[in-house]
Amino acid sequence: MNAAQKEVERLAAEIAEAARRSFRALFANGEHYYYCTLYTTGEGHAPSLSAWSREALEQEAARQAEGGSTPAAEIAELIKWSYADSPYCCFGDEYFDEVKRLFQARPSITELEDEAWNDEFIMRLGAMELAMRMMDAEGLFALNQPREDVCVLAEVMPPDEGNTDIALRLNRAEAPAMRAWLEEAAE
Repeated sequence: MNAAQKEVERLAAEIAEAARRSFRALFANGEHYYYCTLYTTGEGHAPSLSAWSREALEQEAARQAEGGSTPAAEIAELIKWSYADSPYCCFGDEYFDEVKRLFQARPSITELEDEAWNDEFIMRLGAMELAMRMMDAEGLFALNQPREDVCVLAEVMPPDEGNTDIALRLNRAEAPAMRAWLEEAAE
């Protein structure tokens, strides 16, 4: 194993530890999740977690529809895959302190040249994807619902075309949640 792969695995282990604690705390509410993501910015900042459950989507759509002219069902379609609109955006962020420290200790992407910047960004995103894969292998995303009903992602925001490639590696394309994401949200 080369040094770069060791670094990806080291970062992935720390990300998985933080995300595992966050998702377990979140899943304790017993809701049925269909979207679980780690997301970062185009600058490759330390990841944050977001998720949507069927119950949270219904409640949030109803809340946003109150007193307005847009029906809750229409609002639900608009926010269904939005990490930022979820009431669980940044859930468990307090568990990510070590991840943030590790990301800040890495070379600053803003100071790197094109190829070095790209390599660093890909390494960070690869660690996020590996962390999600590790938690998936443990059965984490099947705690409150069948795994095929959950779209598991590692995303760049604003949306990047690479998000779809990662989604296809983390999910079976024929799974119901993944089919819905590909039809409704893929870049």
